Amino acid sequence: MAVSEADVRPERAYWLAMAVLVTGFVRGWSASIPSDMQLSIRMFSLVLSWIGAFILCSGSRVSRSLLFPLCFLFWLVPFPQAVLNEIVSLLQQGSALTAHVLFAAVGVPVAKDGVLLTIPGLTVEVAKECSSIRSSLMLVVCSMVLAHLFLRSGWGKVLVVLVAIPLSVAKNGLRIFTIAMLGTRVDPGFLDGRFHRNGGILFFLLSLAGLLVLLWLVGWAEGKTTTQAGSARECTTAPHPHLSSHVGY
Repeated sequence: MAVSEADVRPERAYWLAMAVLVTGFVRGWSASIPSDMQLSIRMFSLVLSWIGAFILCSGSRVSRSLLFPLCFLFWLVPFPQAVLNEIVSLLQQGSALTAHVLFAAVGVPVAKDGVLLTIPGLTVEVAKECSSIRSSLMLVVCSMVLAHLFLRSGWGKVLVVLVAIPLSVAKNGLRIFTIAMLGTRVDPGFLDGRFHRNGGILFFLLSLAGLLVLLWLVGWAEGKTTTQAGSARECTTAPHPHLSSHVGY
């Protein structure tokens, strides 16, 4: 008796779901692993178990249609401290470099030594607390959600998410530049005042506005590409007037 492909697919989806489910229930515990690494592994296993249970209950077809929200659950997994330290360090270096470029662009003498920036009358250190790790992650998350909701092409979605990463660094560099300029040119109170402590939302909204502009441009490019592809198909399928013939009986 022949077995159709439709009969094989449910079995394949069942074993795939079971494999993911068993893997998800494995708890990666070891005394030699730091506690933060244990938390990351256990949360990763928990998310895998949720996804496996969903695939097992709903089937592969429904799961494929909900691939983005299922994969989005992995944002629940916290970064291990070692990985988080590397990300913060990269954000510090990028923010310092961006602020250095902005100071040089407006003609302010500036010297850079790692994450230390020295301008006339002020030395700025881009500390870990000033790396904007939370707002940067929020911007990346927003870019993923917006790209999934409003874009169709894979290249467009990847482009928007990738641009969000340097945009978050540029946003923090602009914040450092703005506070330093206000503190040295307007009022020293800006260096440790409310604008320094609570002004991050303003720069986040600026970066989000830039992300929305990019989203609109990519959507426009997608629409133009789709229109051109549709016109090309119509020209290919339309009969040529000189090749058409009428036969009467």
